[in-house]
Amino acid sequence: MLLLRCSLPLLLLLLPLPSRPQKLPTRDEELFQMQIRDKAFFHDSSVIPDGAEISSYLFRDTPKRYFFVVEEDNTPLAVTVTPCDAPLEWKLSVQELPEEASGEGSGDPEPLEQQKQQITNEEGTELFSYKGNDVEYFVSSSSPSGLYQLDLLSTEKDTHFKVYATTTPESDQPYPELPYDPRIDVTSLGRTTVTLAWKPSPTASLLRQPIQYCIVINKEHNFKSLCAVEAKLSSDDAFMMAPKPGLDFSPFDFAHFGFPADNNSGKERGFLKSSKFGRQTPPKPRVDLHRVCIGNKNIFTVSDLKPDTQYYFDMFAVNTNTNMSTAYVGTFARTKEEAKQKTVELKDGKVTDVFIKRKGTKFLRFAPVSSHQKVTFSIHSCLDAVQIQVRRDGKLLLSQSVEGVRQFQLRGKAKAKYLIRLKGSKKGASMLKILATTRPNKQSFPSLPEDTRIKAFDKLRTCSSVTVAWLGTQERNKFCIYKREVDDSYNEEQKKREQNQCLGPDTRKKSEKVLCKYFHSQNIQKAVTTETIRGLQPGKSYLLDVYVIGHGGHSVKYQSKLVKTRKFC
Repeated sequence: MLLLRCSLPLLLLLLPLPSRPQKLPTRDEELFQMQIRDKAFFHDSSVIPDGAEISSYLFRDTPKRYFFVVEEDNTPLAVTVTPCDAPLEWKLSVQELPEEASGEGSGDPEPLEQQKQQITNEEGTELFSYKGNDVEYFVSSSSPSGLYQLDLLSTEKDTHFKVYATTTPESDQPYPELPYDPRIDVTSLGRTTVTLAWKPSPTASLLRQPIQYCIVINKEHNFKSLCAVEAKLSSDDAFMMAPKPGLDFSPFDFAHFGFPADNNSGKERGFLKSSKFGRQTPPKPRVDLHRVCIGNKNIFTVSDLKPDTQYYFDMFAVNTNTNMSTAYVGTFARTKEEAKQKTVELKDGKVTDVFIKRKGTKFLRFAPVSSHQKVTFSIHSCLDAVQIQVRRDGKLLLSQSVEGVRQFQLRGKAKAKYLIRLKGSKKGASMLKILATTRPNKQSFPSLPEDTRIKAFDKLRTCSSVTVAWLGTQERNKFCIYKREVDDSYNEEQKKREQNQCLGPDTRKKSEKVLCKYFHSQNIQKAVTTETIRGLQPGKSYLLDVYVIGHGGHSVKYQSKLVKTRKFC
């Protein structure tokens, strides 16, 4: 095959046709290796180089033609065409090169246009044709000499494609070879994980060439080439590196298998940026597709998938020397369903305790037996904030984050059923109490001020007492204060771990109780009470807790306060 940096007219101009047959020069291997390193060399050329893969672009319904010359008869020939993001129609044909000039015996070459027409106006002999989006090959162990034409057409849309041709297919072998069984096996299936295994490429195991495997995961369909994957991806940043040794195979966060938008998501690949095509290519939308290369391993576990979701898995063996790839037979699998959660039934006016795992979800159901105008939901989050959603007969009525005690009153509806969805904190497990009622005066949880901190007065500290204050409400409630001596090493982190607001005074020792009293104020600005705790030891640290107890007997704990008596008085 002839390697030239020129289009066909220049090719014919540089090769004047003498009166007797003349062989075209053979490939200069040193020059060839130097030239193929410059990818721009063949960018706009209609000449296909021998032994190098070229990438190009087709506009819809606009055919493109490539040429190459085979110098001698009985030459091995292999041509590979790889469609990327659309099916192609392509045809390979050959025609003889003219052997004699027709310049009336003068020996002078014919005019350039006449030579071009003499060759290209002939149809030639068709050797092979194909229509589809598979990677397709033409292989011949003995091809005639002549000028070969490769015609390509895309009738669906503008598209990319790749072409590789060689006259030394046995020695080149740029594409990795597939094993006798090229299928991907699903060896393990979970709710969020899928484990894949495949047989190694003989190119790696027998020929000892550097091969790495790249896995592609998406929710749409299988891909027949890595070129098709690259065309689908909107930017290079979707390419992921292999996980570090020692880590479980979790190379990317599938929590965003919807996957997070990127600042560079609108960036187009390099071959789309050229203005010479004369068309603006709109930025592609972000797709649920990930590619990850894992080295030469032949088992891989994909994690962080969504339950009960079908995924498509493709595997490509990539020759890292040539950067050319071969596709295994793709597969697909559906992850297992989430274990169905039991829905807890709420009874009208009764408090229900709920425990939720970290990031977990619980579902509750409330079905009032009688008609009602309003329904009230009271929630007491014992630890961190929880997310609550309330739906009435499928319609979303409420979606909020709840911390401490909150009450929500919703409009009722005859024979309505309410579904409550509770989602736990990301920090840790969540505990809460919830009450649903159709009786507006039924309140089990006491009302709380916005600020539930306990304030200590430093100037009033003595060696045996401390004075503290806290806010109340307009509702008359019972307040109980407790103290507990702690070590000097007791810190805020330990205090935070003990901030379970649902633990009531019944969990405390009798010796820790200081007093209980009733308190309220119609003027919310004056709803403040103070108390002096006496009988303390000099230089000691104490943890103080205030509990407010509602009419239904349920209590809520204010934020704990760490105080210390004076050591010298």
